[in-house]
Order: sequence, then structure tokens, then C-alpha cells
Amino acid sequence: MRFSGFIRFFAFFFLLISDLCYGQKWMGEVVAGMSQYNGDLTQQAISFKRIKPALGFNLKYLSGDLLDVRVGLLFARVGADDKDNKRADYQARNLSFRTNIQELSVCAEFNLVDPEIYLQVPYVFAGVGVFHFNPFTYDNDGNKTYLKPLSTEGEGLPDYPARKNYSLIQFCVPFGAGFKIKTTDKWQLSYEFGYRFLITDYLDDVSKTYVSLEILNLRKGPESSELAYRKNKPFREEGYPRGNHKVRDYYFFTGLKLAFNLTQQVKVR
Repeated sequence: MRFSGFIRFFAFFFLLISDLCYGQKWMGEVVAGMSQYNGDLTQQAISFKRIKPALGFNLKYLSGDLLDVRVGLLFARVGADDKDNKRADYQARNLSFRTNIQELSVCAEFNLVDPEIYLQVPYVFAGVGVFHFNPFTYDNDGNKTYLKPLSTEGEGLPDYPARKNYSLIQFCVPFGAGFKIKTTDKWQLSYEFGYRFLITDYLDDVSKTYVSLEILNLRKGPESSELAYRKNKPFREEGYPRGNHKVRDYYFFTGLKLAFNLTQQVKVR
């Protein structure tokens, strides 16, 4: 199934629930903030140079007790560039990437105090999700180039049978914490920080070791070898680390959420 199918399903689900939620405690949320990546192309956990925008929408069921459940759709961009690192060996590697992320998730929110009593409620959350990504960079002529088809680390090539092609649709585990303030019966404002644990290490198209540029050039063409090895010196590093496969990539989101009560905004059919 293409990821657009998940988006259509979410839209259908939202409309269906909105049509049936009269008398129930449902809220819609608009989410806006910042996203950031950490992985093989970063040294610091947080850097202002890697901050990218993010926007999302949630549909949340309020139990009236400590546990709420939400379905969410998040749109974000992440990226990094070796030139922004301080270590000389990172800068010499000279790799970079960006990708748009579309994430669909289901999460449980656990309120740390009773929301029926308190107007200010800290909470933690966790859940499961699926996301789509497609890393790209810019070649030596400044052309935008998607990296997965180039097999820059030999993924999917018969010469490297242990390196399987990675999928552009992957599972993630969202979790984090937040603080919400009830302003009126209809509106609620929250601040949230959410971390995404990933199964893949190819969010940035970098994970393992350098492979033969001759094989890449033969199998995938000169652009593959050009973007696999971008150091300004002759290639003598086949088998040497290009990334760190022992530490998986991740991304996180932080920002504000404006929630509005749906219960009194729908009509009975």
C-alpha cells in the first residue's frame, strides 16, 4: 500500500468519527512546531542548524479519566550536512541529506493528574506509528537527487547480498511528554516533546561501510559513485566505515498543540 493510502484512510476515519461522536468526548488538535534528526551525519543531539518545520493534526478521545487515546498525522522535514559538524573527519566525509516525513500514529496519553479537577495537566504518551521518507541530496552540479535508487552502500546489488534494499515506509515508536492548559470548555493549549524510535538506520541513506566505486559505477551509473564517496581525495576506503550501523537514526518533534472540542460542533443524523 502506498503511504497516500494511509492518509486517505486517516481522512475517512476522521470524518466517520466526527459524524458519530455526538455525546462523546472528542477533540481535534492542530500541531505546529519544529523537527530535528540525529544519526550518522550528526555529532550533537540538538543543533539550531538542523531545525526544520513540522505540522500535524490529531483526533483525540477523552476518557474523562487519566488515559486518553489519539490518532495523529504529522508532516515534517529533517536533514543534516557534514559541513556543519566540528570534527574534521566528518567534514571531510562531505555527505548531506534531507527528507520529508509523513507519519501516521496511534498513541495513548497518560495524564499525571486528574483533568476533571485540574486546569493544568502534565502528561506522558507512547504509541506506534508508520512513516514515509525519501532521502535526497544535491549532486556536484546542484541537482536534487534521490538517494535510494543509487544504492550508495550497495543495497540490493548482487555483489553485496547481505545488504538488502531498505523500504521507504517504516515503523516507528513515538513517545514523549507534554503539558496542557485548559483555557475554556472548548479550547485547550499544549506543549509537547516527542521522540521517534526507528527500526531503520537509513533515514539519512548512511549506515555501514564504503563499497567499491567501480561496482557502483557499473551497476548504477556514475552518479551513484559520485554521491557515495564525496571526499576530495582518491578513493582508497572500500570496507572502511561510512556510518555507524550500531546506532540507529531517530527524529523528534517539539511544538504547540491547539485543541478544540468536537462534541458540540457536530449534529445528530
